[in-house]
Amino acid sequence: MEGSSAGPGIITLIPRPGFLTRVFMPSFSEMLRNALSKFRSAATVDKKTVEELIRDIQRALLIADVNVELIKKFSDRIRERAFPKEMPPGISRRDYIIKVVYEELVKLLGEKPAEIKIPKKPYVMMAVGIQGTGKTTSVAKIANYLRKMGYRVAVICADTYRPGAYEQLKQLLDGKDIPVFHDGSKAVEIAVRGLKRFSEEGYDVILIDTAGRHKNQEELMKEMKILQESIKPDEVILIVDATIGQVAGEHARAFHQAAPVGSIVLTKMDTSARGGGALSAIAETGAVIKFIGTGERLEDIELFNPKGYVGRLLGIGDLEGLLERIKLAEVEVSEERAKKMLRGEFTLEEFVKQLREVRKMGPLSKLLSKLPIPGLPEIPQDAMREAEERIEKWWAIIQSMTPEERSDPSILDASRVRRIARGAGVAEGDVKALLRQYKLMKKLIKRARKAPHKLASLRGRANISLV
Repeated sequence: MEGSSAGPGIITLIPRPGFLTRVFMPSFSEMLRNALSKFRSAATVDKKTVEELIRDIQRALLIADVNVELIKKFSDRIRERAFPKEMPPGISRRDYIIKVVYEELVKLLGEKPAEIKIPKKPYVMMAVGIQGTGKTTSVAKIANYLRKMGYRVAVICADTYRPGAYEQLKQLLDGKDIPVFHDGSKAVEIAVRGLKRFSEEGYDVILIDTAGRHKNQEELMKEMKILQESIKPDEVILIVDATIGQVAGEHARAFHQAAPVGSIVLTKMDTSARGGGALSAIAETGAVIKFIGTGERLEDIELFNPKGYVGRLLGIGDLEGLLERIKLAEVEVSEERAKKMLRGEFTLEEFVKQLREVRKMGPLSKLLSKLPIPGLPEIPQDAMREAEERIEKWWAIIQSMTPEERSDPSILDASRVRRIARGAGVAEGDVKALLRQYKLMKKLIKRARKAPHKLASLRGRANISLV
């Protein structure tokens, strides 16, 4: 452990980066949720209770590698706002303080949601970054994201240092109707020829993948500057690895000096405990965080929305993000239907059908992490995998039911369950397990919308029923 000279009001013991955090420390999100849960259950809300809340959040921010001075400013703002002379009408002090915490976290990690703006065609985006940040994969993800938005997208591989870069892009974008250009030995020549070709062919967006480079590699940084001056991209995108924490701010500044950075993509946000440090460090530079990478699949990228991100961290949920993700995954469900399902208004058949469809978006845990149901994001991964394996079995069960049974499962008695199990080739217990899960999910969602803070007693049951 290392000491800190942060001054009064800030905890003084700071773990060394990575010190036991992966093995023994809970995640950033878990620590924040635990802090709010403890505050909610406190008998009274006074200055002492607020100080305990601030101290718990400080620990979470320090583990996430957020700058100590930023944490101090964040803490001071909560203290200043926690006890106004007059409380807003119709809100308790407890809820008001939780609202203040939410707003200050949003401010700390960047306030404005990212937007996709393609003001001209072709719109040229050049991706830069350090080696090993996931730059090439991010280029493919962005290209696919824009394609799903309806743009004609093409990619140029101007990385002449890593032999496998071109092949990697081709493999990632295979079957996506996104061409990849690579022809020549010098990066500038490749970029110029590729731009000429794709511009003549009428593409809307052209993405250029460049070689990875470190801010201290002068020759490579010089090459990047020449590239930027030669092709004059409409937007330079910096790809940053979230695992480097607050050092991300230094890299953002260095790259911006060489080639003005228009936006930033943070990768590995799904695995990094230091993502909060990277987000806050970049937000402090004033740079725009456009995308965050949330997994290894091509679809695992989303526009960065600070409010939605902080909402998920605190267990509030991000329904807008969920609906957008469903839309981009091309799941056959209308926005109105999705909203009804999130209100708990769905049939047994719809429940299983949509579970099968959303698997196109990746692991179920990714979907559930966006729902405003406290407890679900903490479901063990093993349990989630086992639940996924059961989905196909559940579909066979649905196919063995009559239309009446699918729309009204309350009519399923013992004899009907036996008949359905035989028809589906499963055990009667599998049919009963599906019915239990369906009922519990509807109950969880309905109660979550009415009183999310009262769901603690249902968490354990949700974890058990999923397996």
